[in-house]
Amino acid sequence: MCDDRIQKEFDELLALARGRCRDEAEVSLIRKAFDFAGEAHKDVFLNTGEPYILHPVRVASIVVSKIGLGCKSICAALLHDVLESTVFTADSLRNLFGDKIASLVEGVENMRNILEDSDEEIEDENFRRVLLTMGDDVRVVLIKLADRLDNCRHLQALPPVKVDKILAQTKAIFIPLAHRLGLYTVKSELENIWLLYKHPEAYHEIESRIDRDLVQRSREIDEFIAPVSDALTAAGVRFEVRKRIKTPYSIWQKMQNKHVSFEQIYDLYAVRIIYEVDDKDVTAERNKAFDIYKIVTGLYPNMQNRMRNWINQPKPNGYEALHCTVMSKAGIWVEVQIRSRRMDDIAEKGIAAHWSYKQDGYLSESDSQMDLWLEKVQKIISGSDAAALDLLDIIQDEISGKTIVVFTPKGHQRSIPKDATALDFAYCVHTTIGNQAIAAKVNMKLAPLSRKLRNGDQVEIITARKSSPKPEWLSFLQTRHARRKVLEYLKSSDQEQYRKAEELLSNRQNQMAEEIPIRISLRGRSRPGMMEEIENALRQIDGIEDVVISEA
Repeated sequence: MCDDRIQKEFDELLALARGRCRDEAEVSLIRKAFDFAGEAHKDVFLNTGEPYILHPVRVASIVVSKIGLGCKSICAALLHDVLESTVFTADSLRNLFGDKIASLVEGVENMRNILEDSDEEIEDENFRRVLLTMGDDVRVVLIKLADRLDNCRHLQALPPVKVDKILAQTKAIFIPLAHRLGLYTVKSELENIWLLYKHPEAYHEIESRIDRDLVQRSREIDEFIAPVSDALTAAGVRFEVRKRIKTPYSIWQKMQNKHVSFEQIYDLYAVRIIYEVDDKDVTAERNKAFDIYKIVTGLYPNMQNRMRNWINQPKPNGYEALHCTVMSKAGIWVEVQIRSRRMDDIAEKGIAAHWSYKQDGYLSESDSQMDLWLEKVQKIISGSDAAALDLLDIIQDEISGKTIVVFTPKGHQRSIPKDATALDFAYCVHTTIGNQAIAAKVNMKLAPLSRKLRNGDQVEIITARKSSPKPEWLSFLQTRHARRKVLEYLKSSDQEQYRKAEELLSNRQNQMAEEIPIRISLRGRSRPGMMEEIENALRQIDGIEDVVISEA
């Protein structure tokens, strides 16, 4: 353990960890975990040729610096590979470090086993199994995210087949999880690494364009910030201003999704205003954000349709901020993000910061959003019935970005799957409302129950006591939960209707499984261009989410 580099990296970890430790006893426990892991991995080397112990030290550093976890998680990160590659057992760890640390290490090892034998064809099922590990202690997933980030940082030492597998899992599981848990910095780095390996030409081109623009744009942003800083100081606001450049992956994704060029991305650069508050009054904290918004939009013309209020209605992952886009005197659109120090911590470190502020007695709307989501996970773990499977579907949709947010007439949020109908929403609110539904009002206008909802819709369900579920509903319902409730009702009340409903549902599933003929012109295209053209064409068809090109 005398290697200078190992000691240097551990000393840096310890310096970070001290801020998360309550006393010297916890610092000593981290040292003990480091010494134990060092002996366990002695004379073992990584694919890069480095001593193996450097990997768990780096994972522990990510756990504390990027995620903000404390002593037990740091120890578990240092020990996370001991069960996989050494003679030591969980009982050994339990005797030396206690039940909680041993349990975290076991959880990380269980996740490794889930992913080790995975195949891209069953990635969806692996996602479900990973979600289930969150029920015991979400820190298991957080440590595994740190482990995956360090692995991705060193992909160059692995064979291409292994790299492809890691990148596929990262895109399908770890990036969506990092997003849902509010870990922006982890998510962004994983996305950029994925882009670098999967689309290297696009990555380097975007990086080059950013570098060429940087000097000129940076000067323009400085000129934009100066009047804002003066006005905020004059108003007595304590604040910090940061410049932010959109990540290569975010730029690439917008270019792909919006079919725009690099020059057409007007929110390439952003200004982040982080303000301080004197107490834990959430109302005062929110009001200050709107005061700052008025100052900014008083100085620069505001793009009206680009205002985003995630303070009154936080994102499901707990993100809170006010965003607006204004025109600078240099004639460029600048996105301004306004958030308090607490909001900024939660935006960067996600769920760990959420816990920290909650323990300090600082409660906000985003706290209840995160708590509700974690309660859903707990319900899945405690139940194995159909309702638990429905919840698992909902959570999986939320994590993979396949949900939208709609509102009740009283302004309450509901997360539902994309393409869900008004009737799916009714069953999401309550089974009785779904069973008695006869029509809907979407944004104050009368609409059929089959109306597909869009993000931000306000939905009211019109009911009648004598109304009941119809077999035909199964032809347009999108969620398993709603379909199950309709079938349950029909089975208990009318066997003939139930038989008709099952037949209708079976026919619908067969219809969805039919092959769809497509004519695509590939004349004169290179082989990579042909594959891309086919994939793009398939993705334009409603109902096709996953495209796999099989070469016969």
